[in-house]
Amino acid sequence: MASTKVLARFYGDKDFPVEWKNEQEKELFWFFDDNHCPNPISPMYFSLHGWWGPTCEYMFRRFNLNTGTAWIAKRIHGYVYTTVVPRDAADAAEVAPYYQWIMPTYAGSCMGWWQQRYLPEVKSNFQYLDTFPTETATLEELMVFLEEAIDIQERHFRLHWILNLSQFQASLTFGAVVKELLGDVDSQVLGKVNVSKADRNWESLKELWKLKELVKADREVASLFEKGADSAAILSALKGSAAGRSFLQKVDAYAREFGYKAIYAHEYNGKLAVEDPTPIIGEVKGYYASDFDYEATYRKCIDEQTGAIALLRGKLAGRPQAEKDRFEEALRLNLSMLPLTADHHFYFDQSTYARMRLVLLAVGRKMVKEGLLDSADDIMLLEYEQLRRYVGNPKEYDGRGIIARARQAMERAGGITPRDWVGTVTQQNMYEEPYHTLWGYPEKFERQQKETKVKGQVHGVPASAGVAEGVARVVHSPSEFNDVKSGEIMVCVMTNPAWVVVFPKIAGLVTDAGGALSHSAVVAREFMIPAVVGTASATKEIRTGDTIRVDGGAGLVEIL
Repeated sequence: MASTKVLARFYGDKDFPVEWKNEQEKELFWFFDDNHCPNPISPMYFSLHGWWGPTCEYMFRRFNLNTGTAWIAKRIHGYVYTTVVPRDAADAAEVAPYYQWIMPTYAGSCMGWWQQRYLPEVKSNFQYLDTFPTETATLEELMVFLEEAIDIQERHFRLHWILNLSQFQASLTFGAVVKELLGDVDSQVLGKVNVSKADRNWESLKELWKLKELVKADREVASLFEKGADSAAILSALKGSAAGRSFLQKVDAYAREFGYKAIYAHEYNGKLAVEDPTPIIGEVKGYYASDFDYEATYRKCIDEQTGAIALLRGKLAGRPQAEKDRFEEALRLNLSMLPLTADHHFYFDQSTYARMRLVLLAVGRKMVKEGLLDSADDIMLLEYEQLRRYVGNPKEYDGRGIIARARQAMERAGGITPRDWVGTVTQQNMYEEPYHTLWGYPEKFERQQKETKVKGQVHGVPASAGVAEGVARVVHSPSEFNDVKSGEIMVCVMTNPAWVVVFPKIAGLVTDAGGALSHSAVVAREFMIPAVVGTASATKEIRTGDTIRVDGGAGLVEIL
């Protein structure tokens, strides 16, 4: 039964004041969403509920998940904080049996639903959004198009939660079965098991590798990559060469397939690779310089997985057949669902939000033509309802004033360091609610409560075991991927699928955000590089050029 024992409270102070709507808000655990939105949030994205809100209410209803009834958000000093609204303890106890009873069906069937029903629907929606005649449509038609895009976004994120929770529960169940049968198993072994053999991450890496191979095979194109000082210079040189233009056609095809992504997938205000291929050129340059071998990387990962599974099976030798059968069934469901980790990111967290950005920009361009905006991306500084009121009554509604004030507010927010959490920490929301583990809890909370700061040490969540020592490279965006040298240790706020392309170059990873099942941790394990996530402060304490040691098993980073 859920426990409401209070472990800590923070309602605000003079350095970080917090406005509360009511006393009930104070009793919830609000954590900073640095996993998705580490920067001040745009009014448009927040007003359309981001990834929280109505689609999360749907998730809790559909699955009868006993740990909550809703997942809501609030803006604090311009940053997104979210919280899971817990169920009443008695209600949670009553619904728990249904959740446990129904989840094996989801784990066993969800991949089939995805391939046969959901994915065709998603692709059809993308086709509609990609081919709508935005340049010839009227502003009225574009606003209706926006309404349809919002409907699609909400539908896709309902599907997101079906896939995400099904896969998440399959992984949790496998871990629980292993622990029950074998006790505490080396996290490195489990990490090697929990990798997908086929997904959109692997496909995007393979296609990028093919582009690199095309560069190697064409001496003229290769010389342009070798001479180019940066990605923009290479792109310009490629446009001036017949062979280069032919190569850019392949880049364009790659962008149309894999370029619906931005540095921070959960926002509308970041430029996409499909809009500007410069980052792709930088990625190809990096692969060409290091001669990245996709096939060798993939084989090594799968061989490591095969060995880890064999190790676990060996530990079960001589055990009752019923225990072996439990292990194999949990393993089967876990492995079958693992591709959904990358695929739901690709289709929903990246591609759906990317297309919403393009729809909003189409509306913005028309508003520029009609004198309502100075720049198309100013539309992101309006909230959804403010946009509707502005286009519906532009002479009377102060749209430009709202935009100016929103821009100033976001600039001020950029100078604020957000706290990790506010509100009330209870036994239930820290140790019984599962989803916040993706943000590095409860380890992050426990570390803050008892940690004595040691100079030169940064503590975080163990994410991918092993030790790596090397030069740190602090990376703030994909535009800096080209600066990352082979063998360096990348230090960043967080990663999402747009960052996968840099993983083949790095020897280790340290992030401010995330937990053991976050994107950063999962991909680090796939590439078998030591990683510590959820440090909260690595990008502030570590500088590019520092020599650091990353112990992914201990969750410790040392600045040497």
